[in-house]
Amino acid sequence: MSKERVTEYLRAIILILHENGGSLSAKKVIEELEARLKPNTVEKYEYKGGGVRWIKVMQFSSIGLVKAGWLRKKKGVWYITEEGEMSLTLEPDVFRQTIDEKYRQWAQSRNLSVVEGEDLVEEAAADEFQSRNFEQAQNDALEEIKNHIRKLDPYEFQDLVAALFRGMGYYTPFIAPKGPDGGIDVVAYKDPIGAESPRIRIQVKHRPDSKIGRPDVQALSGSLHRDGYIGIIVSSGGFTPDAISEIRTSGKHMEKMDLDSFIELWEQHYEKMTDEDKQLLPLRAISFLAPQE
Repeated sequence: MSKERVTEYLRAIILILHENGGSLSAKKVIEELEARLKPNTVEKYEYKGGGVRWIKVMQFSSIGLVKAGWLRKKKGVWYITEEGEMSLTLEPDVFRQTIDEKYRQWAQSRNLSVVEGEDLVEEAAADEFQSRNFEQAQNDALEEIKNHIRKLDPYEFQDLVAALFRGMGYYTPFIAPKGPDGGIDVVAYKDPIGAESPRIRIQVKHRPDSKIGRPDVQALSGSLHRDGYIGIIVSSGGFTPDAISEIRTSGKHMEKMDLDSFIELWEQHYEKMTDEDKQLLPLRAISFLAPQE
């Protein structure tokens, strides 16, 4: 694969993450890349040891995005930084030169030989294969958790969201009962009676196969009619670009939470939850030899 083609893939990674609110699972990124760039027959070549050429080259080359400070990878989810957002304004040659320079600096600091082209696949350092294996294990675990959540009914997912906020130290005096949707599904307070700010109104949308759009965000915004209230919209299916734009530009304080963010927060606050709440989505930690940074 030529440097120009690899650069096209790397720029597409940044653009895809930008269009999806700044983060997306590695699996979804790969699916989007394949749909947009349509790998040719040569790029689809499968190595004897396993793996497809364009995916392996893209995954290894993305190390440069990380070392440039444009991309972060965590538990199977990829995030772009502010610097990554700004990289979209660079010309392709400058974009590639910056990545190359950062990658070389990183490789030299670890006494690794700098490899290019197909050598990225055939001669990559052993610890980088370990890093990819670690990332794959994280991604597999994340997908298993996601598939479990996708199978929940809307009220079970709503109870999960309420449990998460309790684990984060909030009281949840209101959780919507089954029946017609009144717009607000969970109310969370910092104290038992809601005397302290912030007071949070949460809208929960459990539609795993579809992203929510601008109207859902506008409905939440309309309920934030008093000072001290924050709106959070939780969507198991993610958000359309219009929905993300509405959240960012609204005069009301609103935040979004997709499934990746929900799971990350669940893991982060899991030990603070009651045993009853833990059982709604029980997790077990498994130790891996962590790749070196």
